[in-house]
Amino acid sequence: MNIYVGNLSRDLTESELRETFEAFGTVKSASIIKDRYTGESRGFGFVEMPDAAEAQAAIDALNGKSLKGRTATVNEARPRTDKPRSSFGGGRGRGSTGGRRY
Repeated sequence: MNIYVGNLSRDLTESELRETFEAFGTVKSASIIKDRYTGESRGFGFVEMPDAAEAQAAIDALNGKSLKGRTATVNEARPRTDKPRSSFGGGRGRGSTGGRRY
């Protein structure tokens, strides 16, 4: 089961996240999503646990609990949906000058 973990402290490490979930069973992977430009935590991550019962126990125990001073949001991750890519220019349409006169 893939588990979403939100509202994470910016200084929580992936190894600390993994250790927190290993108290409930086997952890296949634990990752914290980072900003691609700054490398800083975006405040959420994912933990993958192969056993559904262990994963559910972790969700039940950790949702709403404090992890490094922040109340964590822990639930089963929803599958990614394909979002249409946005176009550059703020969606004003082709050739728009945004009300400016040239």
